[in-house]
Amino acid sequence: MNTQKTVDQMEQLKVHGMAKLYRSISEQPIHQQPEPHALVGMLTEAEIQTRQQQKTQQLLRISKLRYHALLEQVNATAQRGLSKENLLQFSDGQFITKGENILITGSTGCGKSYLACALGRQACMLGYRTLYLSMNRFIESVANARLDGTYVKWLNQIGKIPLIILDDFGLQSLDHNMKITLLQILEDRYAKGATIITSQLPIKLWYDYIAEPTLADAIMDRLAAYAHKIELKGESLRIKN
Repeated sequence: MNTQKTVDQMEQLKVHGMAKLYRSISEQPIHQQPEPHALVGMLTEAEIQTRQQQKTQQLLRISKLRYHALLEQVNATAQRGLSKENLLQFSDGQFITKGENILITGSTGCGKSYLACALGRQACMLGYRTLYLSMNRFIESVANARLDGTYVKWLNQIGKIPLIILDDFGLQSLDHNMKITLLQILEDRYAKGATIITSQLPIKLWYDYIAEPTLADAIMDRLAAYAHKIELKGESLRIKN
């Protein structure tokens, strides 16, 4: 049997995981090679794992996460206001399936963005499409979409993403149109998609930050109705580093 020909055919069929494992097995002594039925199972499993890894890498690329963060690297202590149980309840991605939001607050440098990115990375590893946007980038994206006539299309795309991360909420003022856009996004995602928001402002001050009572009521209702609230404590981790 021509092993190289078989490998080439697998590559042509784009079953790269199978091709890699088959090449490796074919180089082993014959008495160490698995039985045909076992070989088929091993090749199938290798292909599934390869495709899952490729999907995860693609999701991570398009997520544009700010940090290469992992949940197991997040410092979870009582002093920080974050427990390992908190992290564990988010690790299976059920909050995304249920359309629940996570609101993370705390002083500058306390690890809000890192935690949000760790949750985003975990979501990608579970197969959920994720998009990270700092509020600066969010405002730029909205402005560009309005200018080039793709605003409605952009809104529809955002509405379909299972997890959105909005970082540094409250650092700069929002004009009326931007508040309308934020409300529309939250309305489209209500109980269907999850949103993670980080902010230096305590949640009780978000209403005043939005500043328009009617819009503030509507935005906060959609944000907080299905929300987990995490208030990180402690001094800046950047200063420690």
